Amino acid sequence: MAQDILQDMELKRVGLEMMFLTPDKFCSDLGITAVELAKCAELPCETVKKKLKILLDRKLVIVTGNNPKYWRFDEYNYKRISENDEVYLLLCNMDEEDFSRYFDYDKFKCN
Repeated sequence: MAQDILQDMELKRVGLEMMFLTPDKFCSDLGITAVELAKCAELPCETVKKKLKILLDRKLVIVTGNNPKYWRFDEYNYKRISENDEVYLLLCNMDEEDFSRYFDYDKFKCN
């Protein structure tokens, strides 16, 4: 399982999108929905929901609400996660990562 997580580029994309989201990019004060995140990450919504569940299980995201659910990155728990955790290692591996995508504010325009 650890090797699967370390190779999961979709999980990495969702995790990094969440890490780089700031409140000024949210359409709601509560956070971002899976649908909005899917558009930003350019992934299918169902894939994003599965990856958010993995991040939630690791306590790296906080979910608020029920319908829709709003998601936020949990900076506090990220700083306290084990350095040997597979998700932590995945998110810290910055090889071949294009950081310009996380600073593109145009993709966060609310309707």
